[in-house]
Amino acid sequence: MVKRQIAARGIKDKNVLAAMRKAPRHEYVPKELRRDAYSDWPLPIGYGQTISQPYIVALMTELLKPKKTDRILEIGTGSGYQAAVLAEIVKEVWTIEIIKTLGNKAKKILEEKYPKKVKVKVADGYYGWKEGAPFDGIVVTCAANNIPAPLVKQLKEGGRMVVPVGTLFYTQNLIVVEKKKGGEVITRNICPVAFVPMTGAIQKQPRK
Repeated sequence: MVKRQIAARGIKDKNVLAAMRKAPRHEYVPKELRRDAYSDWPLPIGYGQTISQPYIVALMTELLKPKKTDRILEIGTGSGYQAAVLAEIVKEVWTIEIIKTLGNKAKKILEEKYPKKVKVKVADGYYGWKEGAPFDGIVVTCAANNIPAPLVKQLKEGGRMVVPVGTLFYTQNLIVVEKKKGGEVITRNICPVAFVPMTGAIQKQPRK
């Protein structure tokens, strides 16, 4: 998977490639779909949610530029796979899932595999996790219809956020948000993507 689907498509960060080799994707996929666990496409995990294709997980992780000393916030735990990949690289992962059943399931596996390194909370990720802020990086694994202001606020100066922005029925783009010293925010469009939509507070925001 790593050689043919990830490295071959341009992912070069050695830490990301190593993490993708260490985190067993089949452990985060429903048993009946494990035969496809290492195929390069998303898979359903229930409740209208998916586990992202391996290449996208690797791309988002590389764009985050994670370091061993980093504390990362993830919005949209889902199966727990993205958090597991990050946990193989960084010091701490704080991850939030809005769907209780998925959050509790991910909490069990992640806290068993990465004790004291991964924290899981069931809540509305739009508001982030104030108790852990500021974070060196934030990764959002569901599409927001705008860049959530609370998450920008919780991003450390010099930090990065990777977030898909758009709606279910229109184009979504993967965006890198950089928070410079002094609080200046710069965004960069990376590529078109297709993610399940963020639920919760983001849906209450007025459309522009």
